[in-house]
Amino acid sequence: MANCSSGCCNTEQQKEHSHDEEHDHNHGNSKVTLVISLVIFFTGLVLDFWLKADWFTGNLWLRFGWYFVSYLLVAFSVFREAFELAAKSDFFNEFSLMGIATIGAFAIGEFPEGVAVMLFYTIGEMFQEAAVNRARNNIKALLDVRPKEATVFRNENWNTVSPEDVQIGEKIQVKVGEKIPLDGKLLSEKASLNTSALTGESRPSSIQKSDEVLAGMLNLDQVIEIETTRLFENSSIVRILQMVQDASSRKAKTELFIRRFAKIYTPIVFALAVLITLIPYFFVEDYVFRNWLYRGLVFLVISCPCALVISIPLGYFGGIGAASRNGILFKGSNFLDIISNVTTVVMDKTGTLTKGVFKVQDIVPEDISKDDFLAVLSSVESHSTHPIAKAISQFHPASKIPDSVEEISGKGIKALVDGKNVLAGNTSLLKSFGIPYPDELDKIVETTVVLAIDSVYKGYVTISDEVKEDAEPAINNLHRAGIKTMMLSGDKDSLTQNIAKKLGIDSAFGGLLPEGKVEKLEALKKNPKEVVAFVGDGINDAPVLAISDVGMAMGGLGSDAAIETADVVIQTDQPARISTAVRIGKATKKIVYQNIGLAFGVKVIVLILGAGGLANMWEAVFADVGVALLAILNAVRIQNMKFS
Repeated sequence: MANCSSGCCNTEQQKEHSHDEEHDHNHGNSKVTLVISLVIFFTGLVLDFWLKADWFTGNLWLRFGWYFVSYLLVAFSVFREAFELAAKSDFFNEFSLMGIATIGAFAIGEFPEGVAVMLFYTIGEMFQEAAVNRARNNIKALLDVRPKEATVFRNENWNTVSPEDVQIGEKIQVKVGEKIPLDGKLLSEKASLNTSALTGESRPSSIQKSDEVLAGMLNLDQVIEIETTRLFENSSIVRILQMVQDASSRKAKTELFIRRFAKIYTPIVFALAVLITLIPYFFVEDYVFRNWLYRGLVFLVISCPCALVISIPLGYFGGIGAASRNGILFKGSNFLDIISNVTTVVMDKTGTLTKGVFKVQDIVPEDISKDDFLAVLSSVESHSTHPIAKAISQFHPASKIPDSVEEISGKGIKALVDGKNVLAGNTSLLKSFGIPYPDELDKIVETTVVLAIDSVYKGYVTISDEVKEDAEPAINNLHRAGIKTMMLSGDKDSLTQNIAKKLGIDSAFGGLLPEGKVEKLEALKKNPKEVVAFVGDGINDAPVLAISDVGMAMGGLGSDAAIETADVVIQTDQPARISTAVRIGKATKKIVYQNIGLAFGVKVIVLILGAGGLANMWEAVFADVGVALLAILNAVRIQNMKFS
């Protein structure tokens, strides 16, 4: 985000002069004050250069006073900033640079030019503030939809309270057209909700009884009741808003470099301006101090780094805003930089490329009745939150309660039911306990859940999952961008390879435990040329998300652990948004580099001309404020670009 424009401010000073603080970045100059200054200034120019009124041009003190009033109206707060920073031992910043240059212009009688520098600098600051506010408001318009009230059932009545006062487990009511105030589960039979504030997806979502609903969703067609599952401060909408606000504190390398560069650059410029003024005295025969002082002042104005320190953070902030409007949350501008260089995207299967909505297909018991088989299996699976376990529980609700349950990561569940040792999971679970099973199970492509009782194989069920509609286009988009694709899954390898072939994924590995996924990713990252993004949604994906160059979590259905660990959150759960995120990163980087080239290119040319006496203060104003305005306008472009 565009913080203190001075490249010389340290981190704490940047915070103090941040747009997010109460500090007014246009230095307290109201629009009225600016307009008055402009009127006085342009009236003076008309009297000076158009009407050439003798009573004005011939009276030095009147002319000085006229321009000085215009100057004070816009310069006062700039000097205030300069003195405040000087009190903190920060002497070389754009405020002191502007102040010295304009005072020098007045000292040598160049009154209009002194006013012009300060006036147009102030206009540039106002443009910057407007651009930053626009980017921030775009994000707030999308995300700041936190309801102010909640209707909660207490003491046999519906009461209107603040969402912060509602506890977990309370029943709330949401009328048509109202936003859901807290996360919870639906108690009504069904609901139609607009989820665009969370996902960027405008199409209404149909929610069934007991399904999860999130704060910020808009109720569309009937009064609904919800049981709260999270406190307000932990709700999805609050967490999303916090992610976006925190993103501005994680700077890209380019942004950090420019600030470090400006911290060194500004005092060097001061020194060069002094040398330009004084050194010629020893080498030029007809040396005139006034002329060389003017050149030094021009050099100071030209060299102001505000075009860089304004437009570059603004470019990144615009990129974060554009991503938010597309349902993609970047947790820092540094990840915009990294994702633009991604060479390989590695993806989880279930919940990332597939819907994660499983249904029981075939039931094949062995030496046990179908009813007894399902009764034991459902009693064990009812204690797991895995999508496959939920599918089994929904197909056959549990009728028994296990005496003990132990989840074995990546394999399944070990439980004690009616005094019998029960294993339910994949074939790897049976292998680890040395329990034999039919060889044909390893040849089944679909997902299978096997059951063993007291170390004896008792049959299996097949579970199917549906590939997301946009999964294949998502892979094609990545390939068109020159990005390789890989899929890592804990599901059986035959099913993993089948889906990879169907979607056109370059390489795939199935049957992986969480540590297996980590090993595959670490092997990929051994190549220093590889920049790897990992996309996942489950708790078991958190370790891989953490070690990837860019971790991307599916935020709609994804687990809290995955979302918290990830660097980028895709709120729509759509794989197609992966390539959208890459395009936004590339567009942001392009704009930032354009601004760097523009600022450096123009400044170097005009600096050389100014040192040689070929550029006056007006050219200096363009090189400083003009370039800053052009860079700001260029940075704002990203907020209007279409990426999907």
